[in-house]
Amino acid sequence: MAFKPLIGVTACVKEIGLHPYHVSGDKYLRAVSSAAEGLPLIIPSLADLIDTEALLQNLDGLLFTGSPSNVEPFHYQGPASEPGTAHDPQRDATTLPLLRAAIAAGVPVLGICRGFQEMNVAFGGSLHQKVHELPGYLDHREADHPDLAVQYAPAHAVRVQPGGVFQALDLPQEFQVNSIHSQGIDRLAPGLRAEALAPDGLIEAVSVEHSPAFALGVQWHPEWQVLSNPVYLRIFQAFGDACRQRAAQRNGH
Repeated sequence: MAFKPLIGVTACVKEIGLHPYHVSGDKYLRAVSSAAEGLPLIIPSLADLIDTEALLQNLDGLLFTGSPSNVEPFHYQGPASEPGTAHDPQRDATTLPLLRAAIAAGVPVLGICRGFQEMNVAFGGSLHQKVHELPGYLDHREADHPDLAVQYAPAHAVRVQPGGVFQALDLPQEFQVNSIHSQGIDRLAPGLRAEALAPDGLIEAVSVEHSPAFALGVQWHPEWQVLSNPVYLRIFQAFGDACRQRAAQRNGH
């Protein structure tokens, strides 16, 4: 059996019945396993109990997942969220410092949707909380339809910016993506590079400049039916390749 790198996958805290659970979406775990060809390991949101340095020494990569919850706006000096907005303070307390530590330690990172937004916030950027209410922007929320295939269908194009990670991966200059979000990047964090833009100018992908390893975030959901979408698959394959390289270094090969 081929060696598989150990890839941490972040978890949301969700109450089921009377108890809190740490959960990661099936689609992310399957994409790590099938497309990145890694061994997924769910990382609980236990910031006060996890030794981050020890964790990172034992991981070959980290996937920061999407979530129904939003980053609490005090993390980027934003106005208070509207009442009823879903938050996950335990996840924020875990993922924001973990992102910074992982990238500093040279652990490959892929951020998706909330994970992409966490990347921007972790490095000092800010977020729009409701892109659809801003003049000149598209409505980036998913279709109001019960069928997941409709919700995750291609929604708009993104245009790759020259000279970055996407261009190095030989992605098309323009390709279609799904769109399942209401928040988006407002102020781009220092040290992040815009990799792709939506037609309305919203930043849809970023990379971390001068990162010692693969460090990419995307606003859409490339994990969705990843094996049947060549662009989505290429992103996960590049992430998996970086994780294998880290594993080889970590194991002295």
